[in-house]
Amino acid sequence: MTSNKKLMTGGALAVLAVLFVAVILICNSLFRGAQVDLTQNHLYTLSPGTKNILADIDEPIHLYLFWSDKETHGLPQLRIYAQRVREMLQEMAGRAHGKIKLEVIDPQPFSEDEDRATGYGLQAVPTGENGEKIFLGLAGTNSTNGKSVIPFLQPNKEAFLEYDVAKLIHELTVTHKPVVGLVTGLEIGQGFDPATRSLRDPWAIDQQLTQQFDVRQLNAASIKSIDKDIDVLVLIQPKKLPPDAQYAIDQFVMRGGHLLVFVDPDAETDKAGEDPNNPQAAMFADKSSDLPVLFKAWGIDYDPHKVVLDRQHALQISVQPGAPPVSDPAILGFGKRNLNGSDVVTANLGTINVSSAGYFALAKDSKYTLTPLIQTGDDAMPVDSSRVKFLPDPSVLLNGYQPTHERYVVAGRLEGKFTSAFPDRKDAGHITQATDKGEIILVADTDMLTDRLWVQVQPFFGQKIMNAFANNGDFFINAVDNLTGSSDLISIRGRATSQRPFTVVEDMKRAAEENFRGKEQELQQQLSDTERKLTELQSGKAKGSEMILSPEQQNELQSFLQKKVDIRRQLREVRRNLDKDIDALGARLKFVNIALMPILITIAALLFAGWKRRRRRGVA
Repeated sequence: MTSNKKLMTGGALAVLAVLFVAVILICNSLFRGAQVDLTQNHLYTLSPGTKNILADIDEPIHLYLFWSDKETHGLPQLRIYAQRVREMLQEMAGRAHGKIKLEVIDPQPFSEDEDRATGYGLQAVPTGENGEKIFLGLAGTNSTNGKSVIPFLQPNKEAFLEYDVAKLIHELTVTHKPVVGLVTGLEIGQGFDPATRSLRDPWAIDQQLTQQFDVRQLNAASIKSIDKDIDVLVLIQPKKLPPDAQYAIDQFVMRGGHLLVFVDPDAETDKAGEDPNNPQAAMFADKSSDLPVLFKAWGIDYDPHKVVLDRQHALQISVQPGAPPVSDPAILGFGKRNLNGSDVVTANLGTINVSSAGYFALAKDSKYTLTPLIQTGDDAMPVDSSRVKFLPDPSVLLNGYQPTHERYVVAGRLEGKFTSAFPDRKDAGHITQATDKGEIILVADTDMLTDRLWVQVQPFFGQKIMNAFANNGDFFINAVDNLTGSSDLISIRGRATSQRPFTVVEDMKRAAEENFRGKEQELQQQLSDTERKLTELQSGKAKGSEMILSPEQQNELQSFLQKKVDIRRQLREVRRNLDKDIDALGARLKFVNIALMPILITIAALLFAGWKRRRRRGVA
């Protein structure tokens, strides 16, 4: 009888084991790719834009993640980030319905895989004392021999990891260069200069633009419509555009076209009014640009005759040879604090220079969103553009300077479902209301595109070498590049990072540091007071007895030394209490993570067992 029971028990356990394995296999098959993201910032949930890009893949794409796994055992933070990259790529591959083939490769030194990574153009970064080189790069190929790479996936760019990978995938699904339509009132391209009777060199931004995109120059005077194959329309210094040209731009935006606009209250390179027979004509010519009809429809306030000054970010300029440089509050150098670190256009830029720039604001009744990309500091003020013209000494702009303590938007991203500025037009195919959310990037300065504010171009054996000292060119190309992507790609914003700082501990340290500094300042103040009192007592002594301490001086000195000892003891106490509080917090966290949950589960199991036992007794 006992053996039969044991046999039945063993058989039941075997059946349960088989059922358990079967259930696991069925769940893996039915719920493949399913997940629950419980992280605070949904780090492991792809944005809707990325999901749409993955769903639109027609031809197979191969992704190759080159990751030096064996060479990075001593770099835990980099390994954590590499795991994050791998998980995101796996998630994307899982959602692409078999259209993405992911291969993770560990390129060993002097191996064929290392040669393959180098052949793709990936970057090996030296690390460690021995200078070992590691790879953490991504290469992608499509069925038509197209290739796109991210040379090295930098951990400090984790916020834009999803955007960078989605952009790489999007590039592999496009078979042609993005088309950029260019309407400009400035001579940025190569041409003939009548003043020097020679060819004029193109601006550096024009060279960069034509290298990376298919650029089509459009004549503002004859524009009737914008071709549908133009991905981005760039307007630079649009002045008094004909109604048909404005309507064409309006309808381009209505049907989902992406627009980049550069206007300026005082474009210093504008050739308006130039007349060799009348040099003063150019001095008094209007060099401002505006899109009043379109700006009004887009809910944008912009004054083409207002320049923003900012003495906090004023650059030093030379007024005349031999004279010391002076601050010009109309020529501004913006750093990272003035650039939007959450937008892909400006996130990785360091410096942008502008000159006689204007500013944008949302109208009171605007239904759109304006996200700042470049902002002034709060020590800024707007002035009439006439004040910045013909100044022999720009420092006079500081006379009577009265900051408004507001931050002015020099460049911004405008978003929303736009409404036509021409509701009464009856043209064929007229669109009154955009069906999808659109994006426009607005910049209130054209001078930032000129070479003098960001790059030195020097001849070198028949070629032009560009040495950039600011990121103006990067800003321009980033903006165009971002807008050439699909609306899904543009919608992908910077994400939170997986690095979670111990904010409570940091707050505790900050509070203790403030307390410590306060005590330290108190000690320094008492030291100064004691020295002053000793000096006062010393000054009242007779000549020849200055080195002898009087009883009052001895008491004062003794009192100070005692206070100094007490304050130093208090400083040590602050440090000890900080360590004690942090250790106590750590102990509580360890208890919760290690002991509390098992204790709660054990208590719950005991209560359940007691309830079952009482129920059996009641049945019996």
